[in-house]
Amino acid sequence: MKKKVLIGMSGGVDSSVAAYLLKKEGYEVIGATMKLWEDANPTCTSLIAIEKAKKVAKDLNIPHHVFDFKDTFDKNIVQYFISEYLKGKTPNPCVICNREVKFEELLKKAEEMEIDYIATGHYARIVKPSRKTGGRYLLRKAKDKDKDQSYFLYRLTQEQLSKTLFPLGNLTKKKVRKIAKKIGLTVAEERDSQEVCFIPDNDYKKFIENNIKTTPREGNIVNKEGKVLGKHFGIHKYTVGQRKGVKTISNDPLYVIGIDKEKNEIIVGPEESLYTSELTARDTNWVMPDLIKENIPLKAKIRYRAEEMPCQITNIQGNKEGKVTISFKEKQRAISPGQSVVLYKKDLVVGGGIITK
Repeated sequence: MKKKVLIGMSGGVDSSVAAYLLKKEGYEVIGATMKLWEDANPTCTSLIAIEKAKKVAKDLNIPHHVFDFKDTFDKNIVQYFISEYLKGKTPNPCVICNREVKFEELLKKAEEMEIDYIATGHYARIVKPSRKTGGRYLLRKAKDKDKDQSYFLYRLTQEQLSKTLFPLGNLTKKKVRKIAKKIGLTVAEERDSQEVCFIPDNDYKKFIENNIKTTPREGNIVNKEGKVLGKHFGIHKYTVGQRKGVKTISNDPLYVIGIDKEKNEIIVGPEESLYTSELTARDTNWVMPDLIKENIPLKAKIRYRAEEMPCQITNIQGNKEGKVTISFKEKQRAISPGQSVVLYKKDLVVGGGIITK
């Protein structure tokens, strides 16, 4: 009897080819598009994307369902995104969305429908349990290092990993487009989406202002000594490392080096002030808990497009917040609270957490 798989289909080339490959492998494939946001980017979760996914499912001769997760998405992702920016943080909503919505809710639907697995078009690989893995499912980088999305998946649980398939993990993006073209998919040359899916014009400042009831307060721009150098019109408009839009009385170029939500202040300084060799993270999730020990050499990314840098864990606090302190061999530029730090051992994801400072 064929194993069943429920695949998340966004209407793009990656999930479309993933569905095709699963069917080719002999799975009974059922397509699913998640309706997350009414005014979303057409390449992500909007009505246009749903129509694209429906057409691909028809072309592949597989059933297709639309699941309405708007309430869950709004509560867990959109409101989180807005709240974090209003606290002076720089959140990555995709990281939270993968665990809390896309994989969590899709897996619930699969279980309701008595389907064995879920699948997506992510570029990553899952290593099955063995004596070598300590009996755990592991998360591995994709073959295509330029497209690798393991950074966004570090929060997945063992249950989620055990019931997930990533058909594109061993393929390059070039190969995926070639397959799409060969089988006649209309999405073969479609561009990848780069924006947050619920902010189609990428203007997150306007989005936040349109979705809160109060007007963000103006406040002071100060240096490290507390001297007032200018005014800001809402801390949500700034992020650590930013220079553009930072208007001060100083003639020297100044960058955002910190945001004080309690004082409603933007703290600025020269570029060298952006560099630090240590960070603290909370709300950690460990795929490889055996490596969560002090002074084990690892590598870490402090944001998705950052280069991995040598580091080690120097302090572990075994409390409910799951705090760790991570030290780098070389100082890192513009470590931003709210972003995720993800640790790697070669091409395996060790785990990560949300940067607090």
